[in-house]
Amino acid sequence: MKMCWSAGSACVNGLQLSWEQAGPDHGEPLLMVMGLGGQLIHWPEALCTALVDRGFRLIRFDNRDAGLSAHADRGIRVNLPRDWLRARFGRAGAANYDLHDMADDAMGLLDALQVGKAHLLGVSMGGMISQIVAARYPRRVSSLCSIMSSTNHPRLPAARLDVLWRMAGIGPRPKTREQVIHKTTAMLNRVGSPGFPTPIEYRRKLAGRAYDRAFRPRDLMRQTHAIVSTGSFEDLLPQIRVPTQVVHGLADPLLRPVHGRRSAQLIRNSRLELIPGMGHDFALPLMSRWADLVSGNAARA
Repeated sequence: MKMCWSAGSACVNGLQLSWEQAGPDHGEPLLMVMGLGGQLIHWPEALCTALVDRGFRLIRFDNRDAGLSAHADRGIRVNLPRDWLRARFGRAGAANYDLHDMADDAMGLLDALQVGKAHLLGVSMGGMISQIVAARYPRRVSSLCSIMSSTNHPRLPAARLDVLWRMAGIGPRPKTREQVIHKTTAMLNRVGSPGFPTPIEYRRKLAGRAYDRAFRPRDLMRQTHAIVSTGSFEDLLPQIRVPTQVVHGLADPLLRPVHGRRSAQLIRNSRLELIPGMGHDFALPLMSRWADLVSGNAARA
């Protein structure tokens, strides 16, 4: 049975953020924070259903500069190659916003929805945002699950070279819907989970749906710049006190396994789950396992 989502938008930090909720009204709130360039529809139905079955009330949303949420252009020009090099040496320049601003967005959304306290689930960039939220707003967080994420320290290993090359956007840009779907699918196949393959048609259908809902390549650059400009937030992580589950794939070519290990090392009361064959994607065969890890960690709260 397909899940039924209620939807709306909220003004948060001067920006309109699009959100959806599903699950029992009496369920424990679980705020789901998406990764770079992702939209709320990218959360797999299989994962959402499994989480609702475990009693959660889900809150998912489009980050600023993604999906149906507002643009966040403050007029600062993005030069990713230059600023990426600067960040590697601790000299990140000014940006339109950073991950701390996005953490404030997540907390502001909870305020707008009148949610006093919630569990956090973040993937990739969303895991970074969730770690910052858990450190800065300890009384508002029940538990934290950070999946395929990082501490964003500039000296952690970079992505595999072929992945980094394609993320840099070198080469002709896709201009048509079909070209965007092809490029998106090819990238997902490259960073995906070799031990838990996802059907190509599923990827193509979702890429087409995301394109039709909101295609925002310029905004994606600002989100990427936000990650680069934030730099390391490792100094915050020892402040996290809530039960924390870190999940990472041993086959992740984008954020190498050491990124997850580093988060788990610095966060007290954390558990680390390293999954052989898991890359950097929503591998459908793993969704039930992810839901079990989220639920088990939340039970510790």
